[in-house]
Amino acid sequence: MSDPRITSSIFTRGAVDLSALRTPASAPARPATPAQSAPSAEFPGSAGGGVAVIDVSEATFQSEVLERSLTTPVIVDFWAEWCEPCKQLSPVLERLAAEGGGAWVLAKVDVDANPRIAQMFRVQGIPMVYAVVGGQPIDAFSGVVPEAQLRQWIQAVLKAGGVSVAEPEDPRLDEADDALMSGDLDAAERAYRKILAESPADAAAEAGLAQVGLARRVAGADPRAAIAAAQANPDDVEAQLLAADIEVLSGQAEAAYARLVGVVRRTAGEEREKVRQHLVSLFTVAGPEDPAVASARRALASALF
Repeated sequence: MSDPRITSSIFTRGAVDLSALRTPASAPARPATPAQSAPSAEFPGSAGGGVAVIDVSEATFQSEVLERSLTTPVIVDFWAEWCEPCKQLSPVLERLAAEGGGAWVLAKVDVDANPRIAQMFRVQGIPMVYAVVGGQPIDAFSGVVPEAQLRQWIQAVLKAGGVSVAEPEDPRLDEADDALMSGDLDAAERAYRKILAESPADAAAEAGLAQVGLARRVAGADPRAAIAAAQANPDDVEAQLLAADIEVLSGQAEAAYARLVGVVRRTAGEEREKVRQHLVSLFTVAGPEDPAVASARRALASALF
């Protein structure tokens, strides 16, 4: 996955100085009360003492954020009762924290009740969300963002904190995959494109969309006849492209890659570019982690240059 951060990091510019918030002794954690907007959620036996959502004050900031972040990533949500966008973002953060089961902690900071904390973090508008790992802020974003993008950001924070977590299931991908498997290519394409509109770097959606294109290209083709035609006409670019598609669907992706790399070597100009783009689309079907793709990319680079 490419860098999922919603905004570029501000911490390299020295925007946050937390030294004034460090106290000689940690104040005890205070349980959330029913009147608070973010009641604590407990998960016995989970990381970070089992706490998923906590309210933080100036008195508890060191223990609940700075010290806790030494072992568990902490995401700090700056909010206020009067902030309408906060009422959209905060419930999503709280739900995701509960889903995390203690893998990370959501610390809620009411900026009206804790202006000094907000000042230290240079909070100029809310909602504002910071990630704290190892006692230091590592990234931040402001405003309301789509849930899918928020999930990606949290995953990056967890990785930065050394937390090994399984990628959460995405119901949008399940819907798109189901449409693809049932043969409803139009519905599958719409679903994958919708995901990519919200999360442009979603590799699974990119692969799904590439599979839709692959399925459309081979629709109605006779596999044996297509392979035979490609073997009989090595200079027929269209025949080679179709044969490569069929080989990928038949589990012979390496043969397909080698076939098209060979065509790249034998062609030039627009034909070569067409074959190159086709081959890249087949790489997308497999995904960047496939060892065969890495090998074929090197072969393609050699053929091109």
